[in-house]
Amino acid sequence: MDLPLSVLSQIAAILEKQGIRYVLVGSFASSIHGMFRSTADIDILADIHSEHVHPLFEALRNDFYLDEHVMRDAVVHQGSFNAIHFDSVFKVDIFIPKTDSFGLTQLDRRQLRMISPDRDETVFVATAEDTILAKLRWYRAGNETSNNQWNDVVGILGTSRRTLDFHYLRTWAGELGVTDLLEKALSHVREDSGK
Repeated sequence: MDLPLSVLSQIAAILEKQGIRYVLVGSFASSIHGMFRSTADIDILADIHSEHVHPLFEALRNDFYLDEHVMRDAVVHQGSFNAIHFDSVFKVDIFIPKTDSFGLTQLDRRQLRMISPDRDETVFVATAEDTILAKLRWYRAGNETSNNQWNDVVGILGTSRRTLDFHYLRTWAGELGVTDLLEKALSHVREDSGK
């Protein structure tokens, strides 16, 4: 786990130095909020604009394999690109927020968190609520077949349910069309906890 955390810390520092708002999402975020799950990559949502592309490419190119044209295309089409760390071959997937307000809301609500109890570095992490919602959306988009996405959601709900903002969760679940999945996950957690 130490090497991925070093890569995460390096990427976060570069994005901050470039003045780019970012938030850690995906399995690393859900591990912070729920139960740890090893993953093959780091997922980051970053508010990168066309004027950021070349300076960011220059800042990353000595330590990461990446393609400036792919980066620019991702920004134009609100897609994603990856940066592969040369030394570890660990992959960082960087997603550009779509124009829907949920992506921007994740950036607005991000929280500064320590990346590990035994490390001093901090990164901006998606809130537990936004991580649940994003994973439910990915779960639905993948035809509801990903056990990893589902287990991440249940793990966060199980460990954080006393501190979650359920009004926010239900409001956004309705906006994103995942209300049924949220209620199913909540029911699953209630059954597991014997309540």
